[in-house]
Amino acid sequence: MGTSADTVHNRIAMLRAERGVSRRALAEALGVHYQTVGYLERGEYSPSLHLALSIAGYFEVPLEVVFSLEPFERLGGGPLRGGGATRRTG
Repeated sequence: MGTSADTVHNRIAMLRAERGVSRRALAEALGVHYQTVGYLERGEYSPSLHLALSIAGYFEVPLEVVFSLEPFERLGGGPLRGGGATRRTG
């Protein structure tokens, strides 16, 4: 991506982790390659409107819960970096 203004932030990784869904399972449900899910999560690829709506529909949440033009706030405060995805450890 060229500038930060071009970035679409997302919570795909967080939603997947919360629901125990693998990248491969999400990709199969959406009809895309599993690497596409990784590119989306890292903010290396912005989804088409159709794909964005499909992802929100898969998780049964409004589009703005998954995607934003502004960085999402961390649950503990402060914006997330990168594609807006968080990784859980432990």
